[in-house]
Amino acid sequence: MSFAFSISQEKLVEIRRVLHQHAESGLSEFWTTAYLAKELSEAGFDVKVGHEIFDVSKRMGLPDEATQQARLKAALEQGADPEWIARMDGITGLVVDLRPDLPMHTVLRFDIDAVDVDESSEGDHLPAQEGFRSINAGECHACAHDGHATIGLGTALELLRYKDQLKHNIRIIFEPAEEGSRGAAPMVSAGVVDGAKYFFSAHIGVNARQDHELVCGTQGFLATTKFDVEFFGRSSHSGADPHEGKNSLLAAASATLNMHAIPRHGHGNTRITVGRMESGTGRNVIPSYAKLLCETRGETTEINDYMFEKAKLVIEHSAAMYEQDCKITVMGQAGCAVSDRLMIDLVKTVSEDVPYFHRDLLIEMGQGFGTDDACAFIQAVQKQGGYGTYAQIGSSLPVGHHNQRFDFNENLLQPSVELFCRMALAMDALD
Repeated sequence: MSFAFSISQEKLVEIRRVLHQHAESGLSEFWTTAYLAKELSEAGFDVKVGHEIFDVSKRMGLPDEATQQARLKAALEQGADPEWIARMDGITGLVVDLRPDLPMHTVLRFDIDAVDVDESSEGDHLPAQEGFRSINAGECHACAHDGHATIGLGTALELLRYKDQLKHNIRIIFEPAEEGSRGAAPMVSAGVVDGAKYFFSAHIGVNARQDHELVCGTQGFLATTKFDVEFFGRSSHSGADPHEGKNSLLAAASATLNMHAIPRHGHGNTRITVGRMESGTGRNVIPSYAKLLCETRGETTEINDYMFEKAKLVIEHSAAMYEQDCKITVMGQAGCAVSDRLMIDLVKTVSEDVPYFHRDLLIEMGQGFGTDDACAFIQAVQKQGGYGTYAQIGSSLPVGHHNQRFDFNENLLQPSVELFCRMALAMDALD
């Protein structure tokens, strides 16, 4: 089947650069959601947002109210449609259906959030050079989600031309807060993949670092738990009354060192990281508060649970040693999933009709690269008897992901839209 585009490569680049410039952190993608919703609505989609697609009782890691209000204000000042902002009711992300009148069948997923990184302003960094560097300080599309959202929008618009030929409904999910593993679980709980038989998602780059490369399926994702730890002690004068203090910084330091000393599990890979420590007010004051931002990972959900339970023991005993109250708050969670052979074969077959992808650079099954929230969607579809896969779209990269100089080859945008459209139509033809 020949594929004639109604949306040009130049238009896709324009969309990508607009999204890149308006990078927004997870659960705060107000401008991004409003932009996508307006584009899709004007094309004729019935766009679903807010509580209809997101179970707030399952939400984790929501930024504090002051941060959310500041980001919401910034989105409106940057031109976000007030009507869509109101309809979202503080909840980001959206869902559209190609044929809501037909049985639920196929799901495509695209993540939309940015990374908490200040983007480079150096002259040889393309977004800075071409004038589409992020306008939001501390928020940067350093993981290609601007590309994913662009491909998702392009795919939705292209599939409209095939709407009357479909046998089933095709649902397109624009997921918020993939970073930190916070977006998928509330969407799954809200029922966005209920009844789905087939699921497809992809990531630009990661372990596919060559242009024209395509990885058809992925295994080896790590389950994860993201959590914050707070220690509450007592301040005192460090010279006159140090014995009156209860040092929260020392409790946090003890917990940090001993969490990294947890014995590794014999049945699979494990990870633990304390990525940030906050404590103290001055050199002569015993710190009365400390906060740690942490994560565990494991080759299976059970192995990750082992790491998290051991971490909690270390934290609780560190608190006891330094006479602290402590609080552990789970900020995000994800399991692990393996792509299904049926879907890997389908990606392989479909990609042969997309000239951009070279057969000698096609890999059937690739390795995961940490954690991706798509696993929650894949697991949910597989549990109801369906199939899923997670592809990796090759791109040369100037630096690795989550770096302030991250960028990708925009030439992959239109071929990726074609790949998703061909996959959607191929899945629709399956029972």
